[in-house]
Amino acid sequence: MNYNIRGENIEVTEPIRDYVEKKIGKLNRYFDTPPTSDVHVNLSVYNEEQQIEVTIPMTDLLLRAEEQHTDLYAAIDLVVDKLERQIRKHKTKVNRKFRQKGAAKHIFAELEKEANNEVESDDIEIVRTKRFNLKPMDSEEAILQMDMLGHAFFVFTNAETDDTNVVYRRRDGKYGLIEPTN
Repeated sequence: MNYNIRGENIEVTEPIRDYVEKKIGKLNRYFDTPPTSDVHVNLSVYNEEQQIEVTIPMTDLLLRAEEQHTDLYAAIDLVVDKLERQIRKHKTKVNRKFRQKGAAKHIFAELEKEANNEVESDDIEIVRTKRFNLKPMDSEEAILQMDMLGHAFFVFTNAETDDTNVVYRRRDGKYGLIEPTN
């Protein structure tokens, strides 16, 4: 894996870089062949809160995790734990579904826009734009992908109808599906 480690309001020193590479490198044990993709790591500090965001794009899966902690090394440990859970969940649930259906399908993960900040005024400001290709899948696969990433919603192309759909997690813990009307 090639590491792209950036710091925002923090200097990425050699010990920090070594620790990040060592911890994320341990994820290789979950793969038959080590991924050749780039690992994007963003480290930032805001109000004494250390934040780490890791994105690992692969051919059939996108791993992404984000953690905050007062200690940077603890945040790195937490984000690696989260990535390990995503990989284990992917390997069990998705592979089980493939065995049941007998055919491999393409899996694509959409990055969720972080919208934790409340809008204080009437002005709406878009602070981040993401673009991605929608891959065909059914709603069950979209829910698995959404849960694996820990997102509240997931946009996908419905393989049966070829329409753009959205699955989302409801407050009662169940799932909803948004379909367009023609």
